[in-house]
Amino acid sequence: MKRGIWFAIGTYVIWGLFPIYWRWLQHVPALELIAHRIAWSFLIMLGVMTITHRWGRFREQIASPRIRWTFLLIAALIGVNWLVYVWAVNADYIVEASLGYFINPLVSVTLGVVFLKERLRPWQWVPVGLAAIGVIFLALQVGSLPWISLTLAFTFGTYGLLKKITPLGPIQGMTLETGILFPFALGWLIFTQVRGDGAFLHTGLTSDLLMAGAGVVTTVPLLMFAAAAQAIPLSLVGILQYLSPTGQFLIGVLVFGEALSVERLIGFSIVWLALIIFAVEGWLHSRRFARK
Repeated sequence: MKRGIWFAIGTYVIWGLFPIYWRWLQHVPALELIAHRIAWSFLIMLGVMTITHRWGRFREQIASPRIRWTFLLIAALIGVNWLVYVWAVNADYIVEASLGYFINPLVSVTLGVVFLKERLRPWQWVPVGLAAIGVIFLALQVGSLPWISLTLAFTFGTYGLLKKITPLGPIQGMTLETGILFPFALGWLIFTQVRGDGAFLHTGLTSDLLMAGAGVVTTVPLLMFAAAAQAIPLSLVGILQYLSPTGQFLIGVLVFGEALSVERLIGFSIVWLALIIFAVEGWLHSRRFARK
């Protein structure tokens, strides 16, 4: 249990520090950076699959047309999510990006109700409604929907929904989704090199190592998360996950000096209140359930 908690904390701390990592690569166009993230992640997953001897069962699973089509959509969702997030970080929208991951758990709950016919307890409807009010308030203050936050929340929420209904484990799943995106990523990287404006091998050794390291910082926390999810209760995983967007938010405001107007603070506070109610309700319910 204790080891699982440390795995979970480590995962969310790494994800919370992502804005700093991607800012080190601000000189690399977002599309090229995501292509590196996909390519290196896929190569690492090939190694993990080989070391853990998972190829036999994997070949049987991907023989199903349903799995292949589902993972085409999964790959598209995670590709869009990664691209929007990296672009947002390097375009000074870290705070808005963090809001997306604050909203994401509530989006996941809503998707579960709509598509999986899961039932919400009465007090769970309160944070869902509050989060909606917070997003609407932010939209009215800005004059448009916070599209970065909503794109990140709904792409990752839908990604999680589809992953939940597929039989592939996290290692096999990530291998397949990055494998689907790999030809496009590799093609884009080759194209940028031939065109003469590729960053890799042309912007210094540090940049090259960071671009290659994008695969490591993608796969390592994912594998840590998988280990944590197996070792500790899901309710605890859910509460700890807020470490990630909290870290991103603080980095955006305190490290990179992003503006936080009173109106945005009010909107964020409504969402935070929703999350507090959501987390406390889940904790109280799990305690009541444990006593039975």
